[in-house]
Amino acid sequence: MKFNERSVAYYATCDSPTDKTGYLHKKGERNTAYHRRWFVLKGNLLFYFEEREGREPVGVIILEGCTVELCVSSEEYAFAIKFESAKSRTYKMSAESQREMESWVKALSRASFDYMRIVVKALEKQLEEMQQKRLNALLHEPSARYGSTTKENGYAFWSTTQELNGTAVDHAPDIPIHTQRSGNSSFSRMHEWFGFEVLQLRRQWNENKLQNDAASHQPQTRIQLVLYTRLHFNLFLSLRWNMRRRLDGHCT
Repeated sequence: MKFNERSVAYYATCDSPTDKTGYLHKKGERNTAYHRRWFVLKGNLLFYFEEREGREPVGVIILEGCTVELCVSSEEYAFAIKFESAKSRTYKMSAESQREMESWVKALSRASFDYMRIVVKALEKQLEEMQQKRLNALLHEPSARYGSTTKENGYAFWSTTQELNGTAVDHAPDIPIHTQRSGNSSFSRMHEWFGFEVLQLRRQWNENKLQNDAASHQPQTRIQLVLYTRLHFNLFLSLRWNMRRRLDGHCT
């Protein structure tokens, strides 16, 4: 593998974030003795310096196609970086404590792109499972307050079933009817009462929109909302007119 030495040396000492740093004892290639070196892990590149304040790295190990495992050595807390190719060199190192050794082995084992691919695939699988669970939850949500609706010629009709003396009866949702009240009844109270049904229908329309209903159904839902709103408005005007007649009768 060919690379620009100056660019690699600059990357080793620049202010880019590091994954792990610390001292390790590295076994020499020719001299079998262990030498204390300062190591810097950035991505899949493991740099080592003679001293912590060194300006240029002594060497770099590319952590691809390799395994990190414990090894038998004269030094305590030793581990090795072994590559798949038989001709490649094996790097032996030792940490200063059991905790440091475990930390370095874990960090080096997770530095390669192969490991990142495995992690990405696992996360993608988890994301798909979460999305599927969310979709199933939306599909199995309880029906709206008045049950399901059926559409005929672009208009929506309610289909609710109730039991009366053990017999199923289908009918549209009941429209509340005021009992006779005194002339001091509040018009604002009546408006709030009739507006409740409109708010319920509007909330149902918003929920259907969030569930990404088919575009062909959305115009019908809007027509349903407009017709239902007009119906309640006309009822409101009719009741208001009747109440004024009663008030006029009391006054005379």
